[in-house]
Amino acid sequence: MLIAQLTDTHIRRPGTLAYGVVDTALYLEAAVAHILALAPRPDVVIVTGDLTDFDDAAEYARFRAITAALPMPLLPIPGNHDSSAGLLAAFPEIAARCNDGRVNYVVEDFPLRLVMLDSTVYGRPHGALGEEGLSFLDRALGAAPERPAFVCAHHPPFLTGIRHMDVQNLSDAAGLEEVFGHWPQVLGFTCGHVHRAVTTSFAGVAATIAPAPAHSVSLALDREAPPTFHMEPPSLSLHLFADGRVVTHRSFIGAYDGPHPFFGADGKAIGTPERT
Repeated sequence: MLIAQLTDTHIRRPGTLAYGVVDTALYLEAAVAHILALAPRPDVVIVTGDLTDFDDAAEYARFRAITAALPMPLLPIPGNHDSSAGLLAAFPEIAARCNDGRVNYVVEDFPLRLVMLDSTVYGRPHGALGEEGLSFLDRALGAAPERPAFVCAHHPPFLTGIRHMDVQNLSDAAGLEEVFGHWPQVLGFTCGHVHRAVTTSFAGVAATIAPAPAHSVSLALDREAPPTFHMEPPSLSLHLFADGRVVTHRSFIGAYDGPHPFFGADGKAIGTPERT
């Protein structure tokens, strides 16, 4: 099973640039083309929040129009730039999976169960699953303890060292850690929000933050550094489920020199000096 992860696309209305600089729609179009060109193609695309920049119906419509070319299921959850209500209105097929106005749902259609969590706090940049979200996760994992699971949210439950992002983390990370401690079938956790590829371990579970397909939050580990972003090479995460584990790759979007062979038709390494 192969999962492509998009996150933090920040789509805006036509004719506007994010922060006056970034044509996020153009970057999302490139990401979609990249996914379509992958071999093998992913079985599913997850989107871990901040689909839009201002939770605007026209922004959701533009996101849907750009991603309509993807033939595989698209599974979104909201980020702090979205809202639960806005996403559910834009994705009625996702709303049909959810209850109580929150975007919490489980996808059972693949060898790896996908548990999608809504970590948004309306009008605030930080995240929280709340008692409802933690209870949903515990019930979802308890419903199939024999099946491996992959858990997805928007906000990270751990520090990255980028101070202005860390203050916006998941505020009830301790509750998430407690739930994970009950269910060893959780093979991984992934999120977005930070616009950088980050890897760590959380509650004994492999945990990743996916990079953004457009602008990257600056890698500023100085606690006094101001919030800034860079236009680094865009990329996305690919999660491969095989042999009972999840392996995460970073796939760079765009045209780069290669591929080049290591060996020639004669089986000899290219560039190896001849010896007599």
